[in-house]
Parts: sequence; C-alpha cells; structure tokens
Amino acid sequence: MIGTIRRELLDHVIVLNEGHLRRRLRAYLRYYHRSRTHLALEKDAPEPRAVEPPEQGGIVALRQVGGLHDRYVRRAA
Repeated sequence: MIGTIRRELLDHVIVLNEGHLRRRLRAYLRYYHRSRTHLALEKDAPEPRAVEPPEQGGIVALRQVGGLHDRYVRRAA
C-alpha cells in the first residue's frame, strides 16, 4: 500500500503542509476503495459497483484525487 500511494499520488503532487497531505491521502483512499480496479478482485473495486449498460447514456469522466485520476460513469444526455 505504501508503494502504491507513493507511485500513484506522492510522485505527482507537491505537498505543501501536513493538512494538505492529509486531505490528499483521504481523497486517494476514497478513490482507492471506490473506483480503482484491483487485479486480485478480478478488476473490481473493493466497494463493488453495478455494470452500467450502454442504454444509460454516454460516458462521462469524473475527476478524482484533485484531477490525478478519473472514474468513468454513464450519464443520460
């Protein structure tokens, strides 16, 4: 987990102070558990979500972790 945080967060952010670091870590952990896929979980997230069929609309990117990562969902037009 430490290496993942370093590679996916800290290598891309200049930390300004302790409060800034804590906010970024909280945002990353939310992303890690809700959106990031894991090979050990058969490319699912620890908090699973339903498959969205194409009938639900087009794909929209939701920015996460201050714009470092995206989560893609379907939204009606």
